[in-house]
Parts: sequence; C-alpha cells; structure tokens
Amino acid sequence: MKQIFLALTFCATAAYGQSYDTRGTDVLLDDVALAGLILGRELEFFDGGVSRYSAGGSYSWTYSAANGGGNWFGTHDIRADGVVCIDFRTLRSRCDRFVQAGDRLVLLSEDGQRYPVREIR
Repeated sequence: MKQIFLALTFCATAAYGQSYDTRGTDVLLDDVALAGLILGRELEFFDGGVSRYSAGGSYSWTYSAANGGGNWFGTHDIRADGVVCIDFRTLRSRCDRFVQAGDRLVLLSEDGQRYPVREIR
C-alpha cells in the first residue's frame, strides 16, 4: 500500500510540478488574468483546432477536419499560478500554461511545445 501511495504521489507531483519552456519575453498569466481571456470563449489554433473552456469547468477540444476531425471532452481547472489542468473523459489528463507572447496568447504544453492561438472568439 505504501508503494502505491508513493507512486501516486510522484505522478501527481510530476504533473503539477511541471516547468514549462518559457521564453524571456513571455508574460506569465495568473488565474484571474487567464480566466478573463479564455472562459466562455473559443480559442482557435493555427491547425484549425478549437478549445472551449466554460466558466462551469467543462472543456472541449475540436480537431479540424484537415486533421481527421473529432472531439475530446473533459473538465478543466485553472490554478492560481495560471496553469490549466484538464481531465479528459478518457481518463487522460494534462496541464498547460498560457503565456502572452507579444500580442499573441500561446499555449505551452507539458512536453515543451508552443501552440499560438490564432483567434479568440
């Protein structure tokens, strides 16, 4: 039992203790600033995908038809440090950080990728 607890603690710490590959010019957003930018709106990315973060905590990601189409659903939580964690219905989860890079909002993934937001509607 102790080994299972330690393993779960390590996994939780790894996900929530993630450091993101920010650049010197990136502006970090706290929970209040981020919520004002993304809640109740659609974020379209350059690959045509669209994320939706509802004020009630639901989340959806729609892939563009060019990328095979499809949807992922789950719930999101915006932490005080501005990191957004998503728990998908598929039992997968991830945490992302948004930064302001010049006049563009950019999603930083746990694996070091940068996804600029094309449009916020």
